[in-house]
Amino acid sequence: MPRLLVDVTPLRTSRNFRLLFLGQLVSVLGSNLTIVAVAYQVYQETHSSLWVGVVSFIQLPLLITGALWGGALGDRFDRRTLLIVASFVLGLLSCALGTNASFHHANFAVLVIVPALAAGFAGLSGPLRTAAIPMLVRPEELVAAFSLNQIIFNLGAVAGPGAAGVLLATVGLSWCYFLDGVTFFVLVLATFLMAPMKPAGDHAGIKTMRAIREGFRYVRSHAVVQAVYLVDLNAMVFGLPRALFPAVTEHVYHGGPFILGLLYAAPGAGALVMAVFTGWMDRVHRRGRLVVLVVMAWGVAMTLFGLVPVLWVGLLALAVAGTMDVISAVLRSTILQTTISDEYRSRVSSIQMAVVTGGPRLGDLESGTVANFSSTEFSIVSGGVMCVLGVIALMRWRPSFWRETSL
Repeated sequence: MPRLLVDVTPLRTSRNFRLLFLGQLVSVLGSNLTIVAVAYQVYQETHSSLWVGVVSFIQLPLLITGALWGGALGDRFDRRTLLIVASFVLGLLSCALGTNASFHHANFAVLVIVPALAAGFAGLSGPLRTAAIPMLVRPEELVAAFSLNQIIFNLGAVAGPGAAGVLLATVGLSWCYFLDGVTFFVLVLATFLMAPMKPAGDHAGIKTMRAIREGFRYVRSHAVVQAVYLVDLNAMVFGLPRALFPAVTEHVYHGGPFILGLLYAAPGAGALVMAVFTGWMDRVHRRGRLVVLVVMAWGVAMTLFGLVPVLWVGLLALAVAGTMDVISAVLRSTILQTTISDEYRSRVSSIQMAVVTGGPRLGDLESGTVANFSSTEFSIVSGGVMCVLGVIALMRWRPSFWRETSL
């Protein structure tokens, strides 16, 4: 079993990585409470999957802007200080959502604007954390570190929605938001206890916008890096119908908050199981080829989710998709971080952050719009099929990614 289980060496050898791991673990759990709560509250207010998608999509511009600025600032200033500030603001914003939800008539504008602001600060902090990992562990521990990172996100993706379903059915919306706020303040403390993370090189004289342009110029020169982004964007835009989960819960499975929590948690449950058994991934030689195959499997699983209106089949399909996503995420992160120059690390990570977190929001809009003009089931099935066709087309355009191998 030790050759299959995730390697926990980075947790043993790096105090800073342990603090990053524990802080993110708590915070990601809280963030998933808010993801479910916002979708649930919007659907209860509007009874429209399109509105769920629109509210999510509105977050995208600020998220991308925050990610690009976070990458540029992270290559110029101490990443720890930036992370502390961003996490503190995110905690305050979650508390604002909780206060709004506690009113008898919640302000819908607050429900739209505050998550968008939070997306901007989350976008800023995301690339800083990703770019910090290679600074905290040895090069040979990168696959293990990114695998442990996947455990964080997927444990949160299981426990968070499950807890959200319980909270929504018992004590109400505001508790989801307030608990999320508390987890961000825990993250502030964990980050404060870490050592400073100074940037590599001298960037003092470089303007922020110029730094951002240089980051994009660097990405345009790397076909493999472009493919890392695009293969994930394809899967998230077409193959992640999470904006439809409230409608599926109500009209397909005829359930309530508990079923909604299960749907949000199912991909994370499958992903968590796979994340624990990632010890074999550092021996994968043809990394690009495996990423392509698992993204295709993701699309097939989502197609099955839309075709069969049976709860256990849907949950199983979502869990299988989650297992495929972990393999893809670990290998894509490893490919990216081992092929880029350290002086561009935060900026390249910021573009990755924009893709990883922006893709699902584009997917929310895509699936919500298609469902609005056709049906929920058609939107899910067509998205799964497009996911498979999209990755095939991408490999014809960027065959170097299909041929990418480990050293």
